Amino acid sequence: MQTRLRMEHAATQRALEDTEQRFASLSTDALQKNHQAFINLAMENLGKFQRGAEASLQQREQSMKNMVKPIHEALEKSERQVQLMEKARHEAYGALTQQIESLVETQKHLQGETRNLVQALRRPEVRGQWGEITLKRLVELAGMVEHCDFFEQEHTPTGEAAIRPDMIVRMPGNREVVVDVKTPLDAYLSAVEATDEKQRSEFLHRHMLNVRERVRELSAKAYWGQFSNAPDFVILFIPGDQFLAAALDQDPGLLESAMSKKVILSTPTSLMALLRAIAYGWRQELLTENAEKIRELGEEMYHRLAVFSGHLAQVGRSLDSSVTHYNKAVGSFQSKLIPGALKFTEMGIKPRKEIETPEQTEKSARQVEQTTSKEKD
Repeated sequence: MQTRLRMEHAATQRALEDTEQRFASLSTDALQKNHQAFINLAMENLGKFQRGAEASLQQREQSMKNMVKPIHEALEKSERQVQLMEKARHEAYGALTQQIESLVETQKHLQGETRNLVQALRRPEVRGQWGEITLKRLVELAGMVEHCDFFEQEHTPTGEAAIRPDMIVRMPGNREVVVDVKTPLDAYLSAVEATDEKQRSEFLHRHMLNVRERVRELSAKAYWGQFSNAPDFVILFIPGDQFLAAALDQDPGLLESAMSKKVILSTPTSLMALLRAIAYGWRQELLTENAEKIRELGEEMYHRLAVFSGHLAQVGRSLDSSVTHYNKAVGSFQSKLIPGALKFTEMGIKPRKEIETPEQTEKSARQVEQTTSKEKD
């Protein structure tokens, strides 16, 4: 019995194990099939999503490209403009640098020349020559011919000393103006070179005192007493408007003070105006001197015109007489000669040329009309 039970139990156990194995196999197969179906479905859905995503991505990329393209083109254009501007800036900077360098060199050269000029003008003989050259140039520009309207370096002895102005300007009416050149520039040049404002003011004040001293010296010479035809004043010429202006800044009453000493302070500007006025006076004087000659020439020209008009009237009368005699001759030719000549043709003579019949003229010469001075007015 027990053996049977053990055998049944063993059979039942085998059947149970076999059933479990089959169930496990069926479960595994079912799970694998479901898993594969899920994977296939997932792959299919994923593929569809991927294809849709790729299409959407391409559209977005294209849309993004379309949006970015104008910006990209604008950036490229801006970059080209920036490059051109940078190139132009470099070129302009290079040219400006060259110009600045050239300007610096020119400035250095001018500074050197100015320094040389200042050093030269500190020498009295150079200043004097420069002043005389400036004066002569002004006279030439004003139209006053040298040794005709003015005389340079004229001197008149008086006692042991000699009065020697730099120039005498001859004026109409046998008058003359004395001009003396003064170049008190030492203090002015020092003021220009001064770096301290206080020193500059001191030098300018000294410059004014130097000009005042030259006025006193020139007034003491009393040129108007040595030249009988000169007015009771003398012109002190300073060859630079800025030199007199600097002195007047320090002493505004300097002009009046000089005039009280019979000295007129003058610069190129004011002296040019005076010389042009004198030149105009000379032209008027020349016209006055030639007025009598002009009258005589006018009388002679009028007499010659009267004689010529008489001859011309005689020619006209002769022409009228010639026309009268011509018309008489034509009338005689037509009334007496032509009829006789035509008889030859009636007799059978064949002329080689026809007789030309002249015409009388009714024109006469125009008479010369006499015009009185009253009719002219």
